[in-house]
Amino acid sequence: MTESHPQSWFRVALLVGIVYFAVGRLFSVPIPHAQAWRLAAWIVSGVAFAAHLGYEHFKIRHSPRSVARDTAVAVGIGALLLAVAGMIRSVWATSAIRTAWFLALVLWPAFTAIPAFLAALVVAMLLKQLRLRTDRKHA
Repeated sequence: MTESHPQSWFRVALLVGIVYFAVGRLFSVPIPHAQAWRLAAWIVSGVAFAAHLGYEHFKIRHSPRSVARDTAVAVGIGALLLAVAGMIRSVWATSAIRTAWFLALVLWPAFTAIPAFLAALVVAMLLKQLRLRTDRKHA
């Protein structure tokens, strides 16, 4: 495992989190064909997740736990930004903050980051095992 600057993993997670936020906001705008746009948002987000996971595993060579943490943080950031945007939009429309938005600030990141952590951990562990098997065959 190569060690990079201690804060570089967070910069990458922040960037990917902003990508998730942008996808969530931009792909929700078109009303015609909303189902197709929703599917496209899932696909783009899945590609971003896979690219982030691949970067962490192949390029940075982080441990499976670090890969899972970093990808889950990115997902959580994206969800938090979407909750904040929703709260701002709601306040703009009603001039009041509903209590549910405070729950959303905690629950949206948790409900997205926890499954992302588990999925990334499983995939990263499988990729590590595959790499170890491949290294043993070539040794």
